[in-house]
Amino acid sequence: MEILLLKSVLFSCFTGLFCYHHPDLSLSGKRSTYRKPNFIVILADDIGWGDLGANWGVRKDTPNLDKMAIEGMRFVDFHSAASTCSPSRASLLTGRLGLRNGVTHNFAVTSVGGLPLNETTLAEVLKEAGYLTAVIGKWHLGHSGAHHPNFRGFDYYFGIPYSHDMGCTDTPGYNLPPCPACPRHSTTTRNQQRGCYHEVALPLFENLTIVQQPVNLTSLAAKYTEKAIQFIHYARQSGHPFFLYLALSHMHVPLVLAESPRNLSCQDPYGANLREMDTLVGQIKDKVDSSAKENTFLWFTGDNGPWAEKCEFAGSVGPYTGVWQRKRDGSSAKQTTWEGGHRVPTLAYWAGKIPANVTSSAMLSTLDIFPTLVSLANASLPPNRQFDGMDVSEVLFGQSNKGHKTLFHPNSGAAGKYGEIQALRLGQYKAFYLTGGAKACDGSIGREQLHQPPLLFNVQRDIQEQDPLDPKTAEYRAILPAVSKALQDILHEIAADNISTVDYSHDPAVIPCCNPQHLVCRCQQAYSSSALGTCGRMLE
Repeated sequence: MEILLLKSVLFSCFTGLFCYHHPDLSLSGKRSTYRKPNFIVILADDIGWGDLGANWGVRKDTPNLDKMAIEGMRFVDFHSAASTCSPSRASLLTGRLGLRNGVTHNFAVTSVGGLPLNETTLAEVLKEAGYLTAVIGKWHLGHSGAHHPNFRGFDYYFGIPYSHDMGCTDTPGYNLPPCPACPRHSTTTRNQQRGCYHEVALPLFENLTIVQQPVNLTSLAAKYTEKAIQFIHYARQSGHPFFLYLALSHMHVPLVLAESPRNLSCQDPYGANLREMDTLVGQIKDKVDSSAKENTFLWFTGDNGPWAEKCEFAGSVGPYTGVWQRKRDGSSAKQTTWEGGHRVPTLAYWAGKIPANVTSSAMLSTLDIFPTLVSLANASLPPNRQFDGMDVSEVLFGQSNKGHKTLFHPNSGAAGKYGEIQALRLGQYKAFYLTGGAKACDGSIGREQLHQPPLLFNVQRDIQEQDPLDPKTAEYRAILPAVSKALQDILHEIAADNISTVDYSHDPAVIPCCNPQHLVCRCQQAYSSSALGTCGRMLE
C-alpha cells in the first residue's frame, strides 16, 4: 500500500514539478553487483558532418566538441538511420528501421498518432532495468494521448513536441523564407507565407503541462542546460543510474540568438548557434566530469544532415557533397540518401573506458545506440522482433573496428515512397536505385530518376559521390550481385518480421493548446527550476 501511495504521489508531480514517476525508487530489493553506467545521448538537429571542427576544420565554432574528440572517440563513418526528423528519432529509440517500426515520415502538429505503442523504446527498457530516464528537448514522435514521452518510458520531459519551426513564437529568428512573430491582436494582418505557422504558438512542455506558449526561443537553450544539469544531479543523489536523452533544437531553423550581435554587419547566425550548442554540450560534459565522470557514457550525434534549401542558415556537409546529384540540380543533403543527408558528426566519451584521441572508421549508425546501451546496462532486448542496430561496445572500447557490413538508407522525403529502401551501403560501395527530389539552396529540385541497374559509387575513393562505376567494368559486375542480394535479403526479412503501423491521420483537436480562449493559445504558467528538492524529499 505504501509503495502504491508513493507511486501516486510521484506521478502527481508530473503536472509541474521537477520529479519523476519511477516505480522502483522505493524498493529496497537486493542490488546487482554490476554497477550500471549512466547514459547521456545528445542529438543535434540538422547538423552537418562538416560543422564539427575536428571533422573538417573550416569552422572554429566547436571547441568543446573538439576537446571531447581528443578525450574520446570520433567516428567518421557514422550515419543517421534516416534523413529527416521523426523517422531518425524513432529508429534511435527502437533500434529498428522505419519499415519495421512504422515511422517513415514526420509527424505534424495535427497528427493523431505517433511511434506505435507496440514498439518498445530504449527508455522503457532502461527504466525496467532500474534507470531514471529523462528526455529534454525535441520529441517529434507523437504528442497526443499515450504517445506523449511520459508514457513512452521517460520519467521526466521538458521540451517541445516537434520542430521549433512548427508553431509561431515571439522570437521568430532567422529562417528562409522568414516567418513572422505570433500575432498579438486578432486584427493583425497575417502573412500567409508558405511553411509558416500562424494559428497556434509553439508550446513548451514540462511533463504533461504546457508551461509556456509561445516558447521563448532565445532562452530555450539555457533552460535545456539547466534542466539537464538538475536531472543529472538529482539522479546522482538518488543512487540510481540514469539515461538522459537530450534532443537539441540546434541546428534546425529558425536560428535564434540568445544575445543580439553587436556588429550587425558581421552577423553569422549559423556560427552563433553552433557556438551556443557547443557551449551547452560543454556545460553538460563539465557536469559529468565533476560528478559522474568514471561511470557516465556520453554519446553525441545528429539526426540527419543539413537542410540545404535554407542556404546560409544550413550547415556544412564537409566533403560529402553528392556532386553527381548537384550537377543535375537539387540537394544532396537532408531528406536525401546521399552521404550529406545521413553521415553525421559523432563522438563518444567515457573517461577510463573509451580510449582517448581515437578516430574510428567503423561504419556505424544511430540504430546501434539502442542495442549498445541495452547491453551496457546488462538488460535484454525486447523479444519477438528483429533489430537493425548492433552492439558496438567492442568498437567503443577499442577492442575492434568491425562495424556494419551493410547499411540501408530509407527514402526520407525526397524521391520515392516514404521509408522504402532504394539506397544502401555495402562495405566501400554505395548503391542508388533512386535519386533526386530534394530542393537545393538555388530552388532547384533534382528530377526523380530510377536506376536499374543501380548507380554504384566507391565512396572510399570517391567521397564526393561524383563518378559512378561504369556498369561495363569488372568492379561493377563483381559487386552488383552482392548489392542485389543484400537488398533482397533485408526486404524478405522485414516482410517476415513483427512490424508496426503508424496512425498518420490528422485532427486539429490534438494540437497542443494551453488556452484556447486566447489568440494563438497564448499563456505562460510558472514552472519551477528548484522543485527538485521538494520531490527529492518525497523519496527519502
